[in-house]
Amino acid sequence: MLRTAIADAAGTVPGTDPDRASFSVALNAARDQVILAAGVLSGIVTDLAGAIGRLVLASLLPGRRLRTSPRVVKRAMSRYPPKARSTAQPARLRSPSSSSVPP
Repeated sequence: MLRTAIADAAGTVPGTDPDRASFSVALNAARDQVILAAGVLSGIVTDLAGAIGRLVLASLLPGRRLRTSPRVVKRAMSRYPPKARSTAQPARLRSPSSSSVPP
């Protein structure tokens, strides 16, 4: 719900990136409205930004910096060389009925 309010608020100002909006500001504004019971709807509301959106737009974060390196998964460093794969067949278990124990 808060993400929708943030996106609606950012959509009211052309060129505003929703990533610059603070979730914490939106959460605090929503909490304050619930505590005070402020902004209770009594009819049709045409203000898409609302009280939460106005507070979010008043405190936009700076733009994000561009990523210079692609994301990669780091490999764990090991002091030991990797084990060579064995080509030997695993030993098969003998069933109790095929044992070669003399009677």
